Amino acid sequence: MKKTDYSSGVLQYIPFFYIIWSDDLLTVSETDVVKRALELDQELSLKDRKTLSAWLDKKQPPSDIEIKQWKQTISNAGVKLIAGDTYPLTSFSQRLVCSYKAQCPFNEYLKEIEINLGIQPNHYSHLFSVEVVEEITSNYYKAAHIDSILNGENAVVIDRFRTLMKDAMFQWGIHRDKESFRKKVLDQVAFLAQKGYGALAYPQGYGGTGDMEGYAHIFEHLMYLDGSLAVKFGVQFGLFGGSIQKLGTKKHHDRYLGDAGKAKLLGCFAMTETGHGSNVRGIKTTATYDSETDTIVIHTPGKNDNKEYIGNALHATMASVFAQLIVNGKNEGVHAVLVPIRDENQKLSPGVTIEDNGYKLGLNGVDNGKIWFHQVSVPRENLLDKYGSIGDDGTYYSSISKPSKRFFTMLGTLVGGRICVARAGLGGAKMALTIAVKHALQRRQFNDSIKVQEDLLMDYPTHQLRLTPGIAQAFVYHITLDKMMALYCDESTRDKRKVETQAAGLKSVITWYANSTIQACREACGGKGYLLENRFGDLKNDVDIFTTFEGDNTVLLQLAAKGVLSDFKAEFNSAGFTSVLKLLSSQLSDKLATINPIYSNKVDKEHLYNPKFHKHAFNYRTRRLTYSLASRIRSYIKKGIPSYQAFLKVQTHLLALGKAYSHELALDTFTAFTTTITDEKYRLLFEKLGTLYALHEIRQDASWYLEQGYLSGTKSKAIRQRVERLCTELRPHIGVLVDGFGIPEHCITAPIAQ
Repeated sequence: MKKTDYSSGVLQYIPFFYIIWSDDLLTVSETDVVKRALELDQELSLKDRKTLSAWLDKKQPPSDIEIKQWKQTISNAGVKLIAGDTYPLTSFSQRLVCSYKAQCPFNEYLKEIEINLGIQPNHYSHLFSVEVVEEITSNYYKAAHIDSILNGENAVVIDRFRTLMKDAMFQWGIHRDKESFRKKVLDQVAFLAQKGYGALAYPQGYGGTGDMEGYAHIFEHLMYLDGSLAVKFGVQFGLFGGSIQKLGTKKHHDRYLGDAGKAKLLGCFAMTETGHGSNVRGIKTTATYDSETDTIVIHTPGKNDNKEYIGNALHATMASVFAQLIVNGKNEGVHAVLVPIRDENQKLSPGVTIEDNGYKLGLNGVDNGKIWFHQVSVPRENLLDKYGSIGDDGTYYSSISKPSKRFFTMLGTLVGGRICVARAGLGGAKMALTIAVKHALQRRQFNDSIKVQEDLLMDYPTHQLRLTPGIAQAFVYHITLDKMMALYCDESTRDKRKVETQAAGLKSVITWYANSTIQACREACGGKGYLLENRFGDLKNDVDIFTTFEGDNTVLLQLAAKGVLSDFKAEFNSAGFTSVLKLLSSQLSDKLATINPIYSNKVDKEHLYNPKFHKHAFNYRTRRLTYSLASRIRSYIKKGIPSYQAFLKVQTHLLALGKAYSHELALDTFTAFTTTITDEKYRLLFEKLGTLYALHEIRQDASWYLEQGYLSGTKSKAIRQRVERLCTELRPHIGVLVDGFGIPEHCITAPIAQ
């Protein structure tokens, strides 16, 4: 048996103290954790307790000689650190004592230190200069249980669909020719329709089960197969079929909806125009009612007024065309009209011209095209007339008299599409994170000795910081989008304007997150990530456009910010801003008090990890930005500046508010969800993910918080350190976390992830 000058009581704490002083973990809260353990440890002699307590004094820290002696004691013991142990450092300390002393019981108080300080030996093993028996990822949590928490009530639909995804026709491959690629995707869409998934969100009478929430999950899962399939599926059943379902009435449902769900009637969604982009209200295509023939005439008036980037344009036989409805010489605003664009032999209808958009950065399995209409007549019954109709007497009628409200009500029914686009972007990010993490758990690089095995990429703190916050965000956004879809589907809520505001902001921040995450994952995989076979090329190029379609992100964030400023977003498109002034006097008249200096300097773990601090920080940012934005608008209007110009002057402010509002919404939604998890072990895991999300977001916007005096430099630094620490704490479980996304193994085809 080896010799040491340390007693058994002191010896068992040495690995912990060595980490504490080597990594500068010792803050007030950490000191309290160790002191509490020492006080409770009744096996310690008075002398040992005094020795250990003295080593916690930051004013008189242990000498360098003492610290070096600790390391030598650890190294000379010749014991192994087994990363797969439930409490690796506590077990290591026990083996350390065993190597020097006759007795070495397991110390429960050391376990509490290990848990509360978040010490992960995979990060600190080099400090000890001992052999580490690695377990690539811990089995403390079960991926299947995490998956079940995420899937919730949708588990049955999801599990059934995952089985279908094994069909050979969904095998991923590299496609160079867009024509053959489009044909394959069309066949896949038809197959899914045959299996009932196209009509999933439709009512029972039309082949579905009314399960829009399940449909959104299916949409995300299609991203695991191929982005083009997800988009083609969404255009056919979500946009085209969805416009018939949401904007049409029973006569349209009976005639078209069942066939759309079975893919017998292929359709497209013709809203966007070349010259007018996101300005749906300003589109120029006209739909003029002709009372003599009782028809509606669809016409493209100018060179750049054609429909642009229309998915399914080359395969569809019918288009849901959005146009300015003109009845008896009066423009009644934007309405949707079903227009046949091809016959059963795929011959273009008279007056219809369609061109292929050609190759794109990604999604080349989707047949995007341009469409022109030259005096194309359709029956009056083809007007989707849920919110506006033309009677037998040729007069226009709508139950919503105000045109602006009617316009936003019609567009609001299609908000589900925005939620699904965010869902698809999230799916792309999950796939990228899964591939990158699986690669990092087997790829090795560098070491301080050529005699031993190189280190896993995932054990480098920089690599953890690259990937782990993105995983936390994926969990938060998954839960948030589930909640958004549930609210959208809640028939008891007739006014969907709030959901529209929330969906606009979330679609923006989540699709931007998806793009940046996929890029980070590609870089984390080095040169291998640049090979097409490893999926990042398709993921990057397919998800890129999600920031643009279903609403340009910059435009949508302004919409979200306007929704925060007013209960009636439509007023922001009119001449006045009375709603802003009303808001100032009612909701936001309270000027935010200056933050207490003690609060802005507080750096304890208990405070920084406290959900109340996160909620306050996010809420403060949203409220402060709202108040200052409304004040600026009021100031401009008082000076006589037109409302449109006033908004131009505050556009960047609007974007900041839209982002802040969306991040706060996501945090609040996720925090509320964690309280519903009954299994404490998993609830604590989800809470930790929420903490990482919150601190990472505060860190990302630290400059704003510093400008406002909400954070001091010391607190900002402490938050950065806590983000790094949380990434290290989650490292042993990172493989299980990405497996918890539930991506079927056969879909993870990237060779570097095998």
